[in-house]
Amino acid sequence: EAVAQDSLMAAVKPALQHLVKVLAESNPGRYGFLWHWFDEIYVLLDLLLQQHYLARCSASFSENFYSLKRIPIGDCRQQPLATAGLPKRQHWKSLLLLVLVPYLKGKLEKLVSSLREEDEYSIHPPSSSWKRFYRAFLAAYPFVNMTWEGWFLVQQLCYILGKAQHHSPMLRLAGVRLVRLTAEDIKALEKKLAGATSSQTHSIKTQVQSAARKALGGIAFSLSTGLSVSVFFLQFLDWWYSSENQETIKSLTALPTPPPPVHLDHGASSALLPKLKTVCPLCRKIRVNATALSTSGFVFCYRCVYSYVKTHQRCPITGYATELQHLVKLYSPES
Repeated sequence: EAVAQDSLMAAVKPALQHLVKVLAESNPGRYGFLWHWFDEIYVLLDLLLQQHYLARCSASFSENFYSLKRIPIGDCRQQPLATAGLPKRQHWKSLLLLVLVPYLKGKLEKLVSSLREEDEYSIHPPSSSWKRFYRAFLAAYPFVNMTWEGWFLVQQLCYILGKAQHHSPMLRLAGVRLVRLTAEDIKALEKKLAGATSSQTHSIKTQVQSAARKALGGIAFSLSTGLSVSVFFLQFLDWWYSSENQETIKSLTALPTPPPPVHLDHGASSALLPKLKTVCPLCRKIRVNATALSTSGFVFCYRCVYSYVKTHQRCPITGYATELQHLVKLYSPES
């Protein structure tokens, strides 16, 4: 669950990015700015979403999706309810680490990619200081990235072996740890939601604040609902097109075998068919340039069936109406 909630948002961003790319390519004048400023727009939406869930459920969107919550690190025996929220220090640390760190990491990866392209087609003199600087940066980046990923891997291994309270260094830096939602947490969340919808305010200031809070909550709720449905379909498509599932797909999507002709005399049709399957039913010789008829499935020599269909416009065996475009050449490894 801890690892899955980490990969949840990592699957959502590429899907939204692909959607924006399709919109921008279909209408660059109207949707081109979405593609140009996608990272910044996504950060704002992510900030709104994570702020809503941290304030309401003491968890990020993906953590709440897997029924987890954040509690401050400490020796407190009784865990606070999810509706109580995090202390301000842990709240803002969590928000910055959830939103800002992935944004900066993505920008750094794009910078490295652009510098590598520039390095390949650079017009700077080989001895220039800028050339030496970004070549040193490109040479050091893989080791820095390996150290970063290794840090997360070691933390996860320690968490699996029970040597750490966190599966991610980001949780440690935020000063929180993950625990499962309890029955009391779920009841408190339901009660809070019911109270927010039924409460009535009288002063103008409180009404404006309540309306703004409801609007932000509604936007965040619609985003979370849409993301939940999108994640379900993403996981379904990933399963459907996985390599292990290809045989199942073929069995489900394969066309059924056509039934044999029922209007023919079985004695006459069996007399036309040779006992040896490699023999052409027309010339009674070993087939040359095997060709099948898509209307019936029987196989003949190309010259034989071409002449017959051109003259009679039907299959020699079944009598089905057939045209020359229904001839399908067959290729075998032996040929």
